[in-house]
Amino acid sequence: MASKALSLPNILTYARIVCVPLVVMCFFLEGQLRSPDYARWTALGIFVVASITDYFDGYLARAWNQSSTIGRMLDPIADKLLVAAVLLLLAADGSIAGWSLWAAIIILCREILVSGLREYLAELKVSVPVTRLAKWKTTIQMVAIAFLLAGPAGDEFMPGITVVGLVLLWLSAIVTLYTGYDYFRAGLRHIDD
Repeated sequence: MASKALSLPNILTYARIVCVPLVVMCFFLEGQLRSPDYARWTALGIFVVASITDYFDGYLARAWNQSSTIGRMLDPIADKLLVAAVLLLLAADGSIAGWSLWAAIIILCREILVSGLREYLAELKVSVPVTRLAKWKTTIQMVAIAFLLAGPAGDEFMPGITVVGLVLLWLSAIVTLYTGYDYFRAGLRHIDD
């Protein structure tokens, strides 16, 4: 059990969880929410590394036959922590504002709904596999968040970075709605009352 808990795929998952407060701290380096450009670039770097671990932890666990119960439990939690924390951070600093807040709310609500549904179905011993579209949703989400983390610092380097991030966030929200409905529809077949 201990060897599986300390396998490289699980260590990558633990690292992704550790990255969450590190990204948030970047925005508070000077004791206030709005941090200088170098802090945004640092947050972006940490987020990109964390996002890459999301791919490799699952890939290595399957390739090396190191799947574990703790890995299956923590992997989706790590993803949701990273996405939720950064979306809330970007909303707090104004990178996501106005109508675009709805895209972030859709994403957060779907994540909570699907987590609850998965927990309920797990009690019934029903597995809901992750679809290819759901994996694309995660990829679009991560790319959108990366653009938004660069935000104003990225706009100085190349105008339009924030706009691209917001467009991708909306695209992600649309795909999120579809995949959330797909999971919910699959789950309804197993609800008795």
